[in-house]
Amino acid sequence: MMHVLVVDDSDVDRRIAGVQVEKLGAVAVYASDGKEALARIETERPDVVLTDLQMPGIGGLELVETIREEYASLPVILMTAHGSEELAIAALRAGAANYVTKQRLPADLGEALRAAFGVREAAKLNRLVLQSLHRSQTRFELGYEEGAVDAMVAHFSSQLQSFAFCDESRRMQAGMALTEALRNAVDHGNLELDSELRETSDAEYRRLGSERALQDPYCHRRVRVEATLTPERAIYAVKDQGSGFDPSSLPDPRDPENLVRASGRGVMLMSMFMDNVTFNPQGNEVILTLEREPDSSVAAKN
Repeated sequence: MMHVLVVDDSDVDRRIAGVQVEKLGAVAVYASDGKEALARIETERPDVVLTDLQMPGIGGLELVETIREEYASLPVILMTAHGSEELAIAALRAGAANYVTKQRLPADLGEALRAAFGVREAAKLNRLVLQSLHRSQTRFELGYEEGAVDAMVAHFSSQLQSFAFCDESRRMQAGMALTEALRNAVDHGNLELDSELRETSDAEYRRLGSERALQDPYCHRRVRVEATLTPERAIYAVKDQGSGFDPSSLPDPRDPENLVRASGRGVMLMSMFMDNVTFNPQGNEVILTLEREPDSSVAAKN
C-alpha cells in the first residue's frame, strides 16, 4: 500500500489533504513543516510527498530542493493557493513532480497521485533495465484503453533509465509531461472535451468523456505516438485525430496566474519539464524534446 507524507503547518488543511489521500486507498502520514517532513522521510520512507508551500522554518521550496538532492526518486506534489504561484513555479523548476490547487484538491489529487505512483513504480523497475541500447525508435497507437497512458509513460521512463539519460527527479518530471501530453491528446484532441468544463464540473467533464468514447466519430479515433531516443536527446511526437485548435490561443505557460486554472495546466507542466515543446499549425500534434543532462554518467555514443 502506498504511503503519502502530507506536509502542512495548518492542522485543518493537513487533515483535509489526509482525508483525500485515504479516500484513494493510500496511507497518510503527517508533518507540520519541512524539518519534521525530512525526519519522517528518513524514518518512514514514504512513496510520495504532498506538501504546502508557505510554512515557517523549512518551507515547501527548500523541502523540494532538499528532497531532490537527498532522495531523488521521491516524487513531490505541491499544494498551491492563491498568492503562492511564483513560489510554486520555483518549486516545480527545483524538482517537484506536479501540483494541485487547494481549492480543487478533491477533484485533482487522485489523478496527480496515480500519476506519481505510476512513475514511482517505473523508477523502481528501471533498476532492472540493461543500459545497452544505442538508438530506439518506437510507434504506438492509443485508444481509450484503461491504464494505457500510465503503461506507455512507464515504458518511456524505462527507456530514459536504460540510457542513464537523466537523474530520477528529472525522469519523473518528464513522465508527468508525457502524461499530460497523452491525456490532452485523448481528452481535448480525440474526445474534443472543452477544458473550461473542468472549471465548472469535473464530474460532467468525465461523464461526457465516457459517453463520447462510445460514440461516432470519437470512438474510432486514436492517438499516435512516435518516440525517438538517442544518447543525446529524447523526442516524443504525440498526434491525435481530432479537429485541432489554434496553438496561439493557449494560455501563456509562463504566467503564474494560469497555475490555478484547470485549463492550460498540461501545457504549463510540459513547458516547464521539457526542454522544448512545439505544436503543429493544425494543433493536433505536440512534439516534446528532452535533452540529455550534460553530466550524465553515460557518454554520448556516435
